[in-house]
Amino acid sequence: MTINEIVDIIAKIAGKNIKKRYLLDKPQGVRGRNSDNTLCKRVLNWEPKISLEEGLTRTYLWIEQELKNHSMV
Repeated sequence: MTINEIVDIIAKIAGKNIKKRYLLDKPQGVRGRNSDNTLCKRVLNWEPKISLEEGLTRTYLWIEQELKNHSMV
């Protein structure tokens, strides 16, 4: 999954229409990383039970509620 794909998911969750800007004259950083989660499953007997989109949705809604609860407005 690319950063662009994650941004698209979060924008959808937030109900936002965003425009991405790319600063191609800036350093690009690491070109890619791969995650092999077989060790988590083998050693810890753990694997994700929900999708990334569901996890991001839950996290977004939790953060949104926390901000409302702690707002000074």
